[in-house]
Amino acid sequence: MRTVAYKINNFWNWPALAIAVLFSCQAANGQRHAGDIFALDIWKLTIPLDDDGDGEADEVTMPTLRYFEDPDFFFLSKEKDAIIFRAQCGAPATKNSSYPRSELREMEKGGKEKASWGTNDGRVHNLTIKAAITAVPEKKPHVVCAQIHDAKDDLLMVRLEGKKLFIERNDLEPVMLDENYELGTFFNLMIIADNGRIRALFEQKQVMEWKIDADELYFKAGCYTQSNTEKGDKPASYGEVAIQALYVTHKSA
Repeated sequence: MRTVAYKINNFWNWPALAIAVLFSCQAANGQRHAGDIFALDIWKLTIPLDDDGDGEADEVTMPTLRYFEDPDFFFLSKEKDAIIFRAQCGAPATKNSSYPRSELREMEKGGKEKASWGTNDGRVHNLTIKAAITAVPEKKPHVVCAQIHDAKDDLLMVRLEGKKLFIERNDLEPVMLDENYELGTFFNLMIIADNGRIRALFEQKQVMEWKIDADELYFKAGCYTQSNTEKGDKPASYGEVAIQALYVTHKSA
């Protein structure tokens, strides 16, 4: 796995060249870019590329992430009001996963250390997101747009399967958010973890209160395409998510 660092050592190596050009063009023209939509200083980005050939998807970290864009998987929407996350079914995946992603992973502020918190640590952990799933693969039309993850696996996923948008929890009944979701429809979701529980509010209405004691947790958001070529989808088929707002807070209870 290659992590794209701030210092560019090899000018002719992509994505170093692309980033260098991006910095200079935006500085000269004052153009808006993906990093203007919401703060990226508590995230790192897993991208659907394997630039170093090690068989795993690469990462982009702060401060490079602040101005990073790629027209194939992480870019400003045409309306300039959302970040578009896209992952093709034929793209490289991360370790322990067979599915590609263009997805943010929560970090401590500044992006140097990984975030890690618990449902019973005396704080209130909140993720608020306004997002739309805008494309799904043809054969297996499944996309995840947000998660709470622990050190080993996902604890919950906000997932679309066909037209059913729901919260998935391992070995538990799904929490239905929208049984007839239309692609491109923005929705508002808040996930709150505190006092040994996780709550979810969908369009300002509480839809879940789950009693659970868990630690080593962190938030994820973006596009985690739940298909690949082994599922029958073409390499260029993709999942896509647009995020207009994304906020994370950790406050004392």
